[in-house]
Amino acid sequence: MDDADNINRQALFTTVAQRLSGPVETILGFQALIIASLERAGLIRCIDDAKTVLEAATNLDRMIKSLLSSQGEGTLGEQDDATLRHDLRTPVNAIMGYSELILEETAGTLKPTIESDIRTVLDACGRMLDQLDGLIDFSNNSVDTLTAEKADTEIARALAHSLSLNSTTQETTAGRILVIDDIETNRELLRRNLSNRGHEVAVAASAREALDLLEHAEFELALVDILMPDMNGIDLLGHLKRNPRWRHMAIVMVTGLKDVNVAVKCIKAGADDYLQKPVESVLLIARVDSCLGQVRWRKRERQILAQVELEKSRADSLLLSMLPEVVIQRLAAGEKVIADRFDAATIIFADIVDFTPMVGRTPPSKLISLLHDLFSAFDVLADQHGIEKIKTIGDAYMAVAGVPNVQTDHADRALAFARGLVKVMVEGFETTIPLKLRVGLNSGPVIGGLIGQKRFVYDIWGDAVNLASRLESSSVPGHIQISRSTRDALSVQPLHIRSRTCQIKGIGRLETYLVD
Repeated sequence: MDDADNINRQALFTTVAQRLSGPVETILGFQALIIASLERAGLIRCIDDAKTVLEAATNLDRMIKSLLSSQGEGTLGEQDDATLRHDLRTPVNAIMGYSELILEETAGTLKPTIESDIRTVLDACGRMLDQLDGLIDFSNNSVDTLTAEKADTEIARALAHSLSLNSTTQETTAGRILVIDDIETNRELLRRNLSNRGHEVAVAASAREALDLLEHAEFELALVDILMPDMNGIDLLGHLKRNPRWRHMAIVMVTGLKDVNVAVKCIKAGADDYLQKPVESVLLIARVDSCLGQVRWRKRERQILAQVELEKSRADSLLLSMLPEVVIQRLAAGEKVIADRFDAATIIFADIVDFTPMVGRTPPSKLISLLHDLFSAFDVLADQHGIEKIKTIGDAYMAVAGVPNVQTDHADRALAFARGLVKVMVEGFETTIPLKLRVGLNSGPVIGGLIGQKRFVYDIWGDAVNLASRLESSSVPGHIQISRSTRDALSVQPLHIRSRTCQIKGIGRLETYLVD
């Protein structure tokens, strides 16, 4: 920076200091009166806050006087405009915040003269912020400015102190809130404002400290300062939104940076809202209540969606127990009529021998339990062999291989499944109940389709189906009777197979085969 720039810069600092010194003197004078008035009124609980205001005003006065200094190194005059704005606004933020807390915590009990003095202090702060916005701008004086990357960091005033602190605030359910700011006074102001409304508030002085807290506690909302030494607020925001554990937490960015691009970047990064310093308490509470409401609605929405998914899963499971998966997919795709021809399939019928006489002498609960256990075991076998169960008819079990998914080895699958049925019956049930199973298999073309609107079922039709049923009814207990077409469709002929001639109802005499 050359001599001309130094002269221009010092001239601007001098102008700033002169314009700000008046409001600061007003604040210092009235704050001394306020402390004395609070002591006389016996409002001891407010004295510490009032002294904090006086201390902040004293620091601000010292900073402004340093702007008039020409000592060079180590003075405020060496700072860039963004840093200077930030440093000057920090004590103003404390003055306004603690003054507002005093008004709020003594609402309805404070003497009019004391309230008037406090509002005079707040008005002086407002004038100072106006002066800062209007005077500190070095962009046209050849001094160092922020790079394009950091141009977002211009500091600005929050919304004017326009809402009355004595207005009734809307009640809201207390929330769990985390305040993250590297300046202690800012943290304390936010904590006090939120705690006074019943919120549970934790504070962190840095992003790292905040992350440690988040590891061990859950919060619904975080108030995040942008300018922090270890990790800036925008980077912390991105980190939180990328983590599935914290992405649903509402985040409100709180900063003195003025440029609208800062707000845009925060919103794009996932922030739920944006507040400027000094934070006006009524606006703070309104934003916090709004964000907590949104967080809870989103949580409720996730719960509803999870319940919907659960119910959908249950419905899908129930539907899968009634219909083949491929048929369900076709229904979901919008097909109204489902009917297909299959040139080669093997139909399986299995029936319990002498079950009907057993019904009259067996308690209903025991009978149903038997069928349930038996057919459940059959269902497991069907899944293992890729067999599609069609239905049960009383004590008969009907299934098919090669429908609705085409299978070139449908006969092999059907025979392996039938052998499993007989084995289950012998090993699992014959020891307690003296019953045997007859099984019939036939291969040929069938039509498969969905019928009905209420309690609809997927079924198959064709001569091959009728013959399979006849083969089951004419089979030998404990054996599997197959047709010639099924024998010819097998890739490997069974070792224990013998031919026989049967009288088949509706067909006549027919050569069939018994498989042990």
